Amino acid sequence: MFDLVLYQPEIPPNTGNLIRLAANTGVRLHLVRPLGFDLSDRQLARAGLDYHDLARVTVHADWSACATALAGRRMFALSVRGTRSFAEVTYAPGDVFVFGPETRGLPQEMLDGFAADAVLRIPMLPSNRSMNLANSASVVVFEAWRQQGFAGAV
Repeated sequence: MFDLVLYQPEIPPNTGNLIRLAANTGVRLHLVRPLGFDLSDRQLARAGLDYHDLARVTVHADWSACATALAGRRMFALSVRGTRSFAEVTYAPGDVFVFGPETRGLPQEMLDGFAADAVLRIPMLPSNRSMNLANSASVVVFEAWRQQGFAGAV
């Protein structure tokens, strides 16, 4: 399956929703510190409901630790600064999707560490600034999983 990385997530309900996504799709979720909340946060638990035990979630001390743990894998950064649509990519099992914090996205110095064609964007109307983190990650995960024929789904 795939790996989903949330770099310094800030809003507990978004992470809770993505824990639920991970549990329902088989995606492995990685959280990169610092987090904008405590993992015992009530809003996080409420959004994730009882799916915490069904999801594979790993917390990394920083981006370096996360990147080391996922080394050798094909990684894509999602950003409004990307020039390639996420829909143009042919995904493969093991691909990694990296999303930034809700209020600022991935920092430029991190984006510079990705190949230009690995910095992807989700098309949206030009008058808007960004999409919700949980919605964006869901769009990308489901497209990648669709390309795999929804392997493992019932």
